[in-house]
Amino acid sequence: MAQPATPSPVIAPVSTAYRRYALWVLLIIYTLNFLDRQVVNILAEPIKRDLGLADWQLGMMTGLAFAIFYTVLGIPIARMAETKNRPYIIGISVAVWSAFTVVCGFAQNFWQLILARIGVGVGEAGCTPPAHSLISDYVPKEKRASAIAFYSIGTPLGTLAGMAMGGLVADAYGWRVAFMVAGAPGLLFALIAAFTLVEPRKKLAAEMAARASTQISFAAALAVLATKKTFWLVALAASIKAFIGYGYAPFIASFFFRVHGPEIAQLAGTFGLKSAGFLGLALGLINGTAGVIGAWLGGVLADRLGAKDLRAYVTVPAIASVVTIPIFVVAMSLDAPMAAIGLLSVNALLATLWYGPVYATAQSIVDPALRATASAVLLLIINLIGLGFGPLIVGLLSDILAGPVGLGEAQGVRWALIISATLGLGAFALFWAARKTIRDEMVS
Repeated sequence: MAQPATPSPVIAPVSTAYRRYALWVLLIIYTLNFLDRQVVNILAEPIKRDLGLADWQLGMMTGLAFAIFYTVLGIPIARMAETKNRPYIIGISVAVWSAFTVVCGFAQNFWQLILARIGVGVGEAGCTPPAHSLISDYVPKEKRASAIAFYSIGTPLGTLAGMAMGGLVADAYGWRVAFMVAGAPGLLFALIAAFTLVEPRKKLAAEMAARASTQISFAAALAVLATKKTFWLVALAASIKAFIGYGYAPFIASFFFRVHGPEIAQLAGTFGLKSAGFLGLALGLINGTAGVIGAWLGGVLADRLGAKDLRAYVTVPAIASVVTIPIFVVAMSLDAPMAAIGLLSVNALLATLWYGPVYATAQSIVDPALRATASAVLLLIINLIGLGFGPLIVGLLSDILAGPVGLGEAQGVRWALIISATLGLGAFALFWAARKTIRDEMVS
């Protein structure tokens, strides 16, 4: 079996000023990634009405159909990123997912929308693995969690923009136009990524050729990862966090419309808005801002506390996983919608603390030649379990509780969300177990 190459030094380091520029470009691209992925959530109710869908179909559309292609294609693209030009890979990917987001606006039935969402997933598969690998080459190890956490801020930022923009545009022009507006900016940033991001390996053709000639097989790469107990504990813990987060995302707007509909309409009217626009702004701005703070804070805490004890990389998300559960349950139980949204912002802050520590851990327990592959395998596990099944299972549970159990649509979605939140106990247990191995397995 081929062995991984010995750790190589950082090659072709970029200047501090360029590093800042590159991180901002990658952040914007990842924000667009999540904008295009999550805009469907604020549009779920009008899409459901127009196309006559059930909640399980909403879950399929927002989760499994997207996730299968997103996760599976992430592996071969990551293998390419180990030796090929990563900015080009990112640029092509941005162009593909942006174009298919626009196509979503032309869908006339459930299956057409499913195919368009599959196209979005195909494009987005080429974003994060090469981006994580690129960032790890751009920045020193001691700043890696903070840098990846900065990139990960794109998750709440994109969700914020998708909820706010999607709701306002849908109210004014309909959900189809909202998809078109969401996809357009990515076509510009595809060019920016391809032609302004620096490939650190580009200037060292000899090293690129050597790395390509000694690249280990995917089976051998998996064999290396198989020896990293920390990787699998963290991957499964993050999968549970993703299951909760992605399961929550498509139905939180539906929860407020169904449970607090009249109050939301009244509040929207005081601001001269319609319900979707008001709710999109409220959820996007309040929870999105909190999510940005949480993602940034998680990386900073991991780097600072991890400098003294590497176990901080898993301790921080472990504690946050437990604390979020009662906060979320109370938010779902309140009668006042704005109080519930306010409490959900605390939940959003805590729920995003894991991004930087988890992704930095995956980059730091393997040789640099395996970083894109490690990122892709991690994302495959996280997104197949979390994105693939989170929305689908929450949607099915909502349908079951609403219909056969007889709770009705409003209480069905409420209890489906509450039940899924309790899975955070499993994430805590897995993160905590990783404390036993992480200090021995950090290598680069």
